[in-house]
This record gives sequence, structure tokens and C-alpha cells, in this order.
Amino acid sequence: MKVYHASNTIIKRPDTLHSRVALDFGQGFYVTVLREQAIKYGERFKLRKQQAFLNVYELSDGWQAKNIKKFTAYDAEWLDFITANRRQRSVVSYDCVEGGIANDRIFRTIDLFLSQDISRDEALKRLRFEEPNHQICFLKQALIDAFLSFIDAEEI
Repeated sequence: MKVYHASNTIIKRPDTLHSRVALDFGQGFYVTVLREQAIKYGERFKLRKQQAFLNVYELSDGWQAKNIKKFTAYDAEWLDFITANRRQRSVVSYDCVEGGIANDRIFRTIDLFLSQDISRDEALKRLRFEEPNHQICFLKQALIDAFLSFIDAEEI
């Protein structure tokens, strides 16, 4: 299956080390099956007067047989996992995490919750109406090395 990663550089050999900490699913390499979502994310680099590239990879079969956590909704478990990662608190260790991304609109709810401006219940009520999008975060380099192959990159 094809997956996409937007960046200000071409990444032929993805790794988990160059990611920022305190991201949704932790420090890792993020991809999505949604091409348009990756392109939209890549536009952020262009707004900062940087080059933007859509890196395309082949994700081979078998990766989901590993220690994977999959979130299918913006629910209490997802909220707890996201907020723990953003606060850099300890979470259950996985090789890879798949689920919805905290995009701009969703991040506003997360931000209000993290700053204690809204309660957990209020955050969950707001998230209930959001349609999950998609991201896969590879947290272990061995998983990237075994299942992710660079195909091409195109300038956005």
C-alpha cells in the first residue's frame, strides 16, 4: 500500500530519530494513506518559505502483525494517549500507532483540555462529532526498515 509523508526535504531513509518529541503518538516517523492530507500538511512548509516535498513509500504487508495500537475513533482512550504524549508522560510502548491526527480544529479542543480551560467530558463531547482522518506513526526503527520502502518524492 502507498503511504505519504510531507517534509521540507526528500527522505529516502526514514528514521525515528529526526521527529520532534511531544507529538500525537510520540516521537517517530509519521505517514498517511491520505495523499491529500499529506499535501495539505506540506503546504505549511511553503508558508514558511521552505521547499515542500511529498515523499511516497510502499508499506509492505505484515506490518500490522507487530505490536500495533490502532485507534478507530476520537474517544477517551485516544484523548488520554494523545495528551500523555503531548505532555511527555509515559505511555504503553508500541512498535507503531495508527489512528486519527489532531489536525488544527481537533488540536484546538486538545489545547483547551491541556490548559484546563475545558473538562475531559467537554473535550470528549466536542471530539465525538469529528470525522477521524489518518496517520501511522512508526515508533521503532526495525519496523521502518522491514516494511517501509521509498518510492519517489515530488515537490508540492
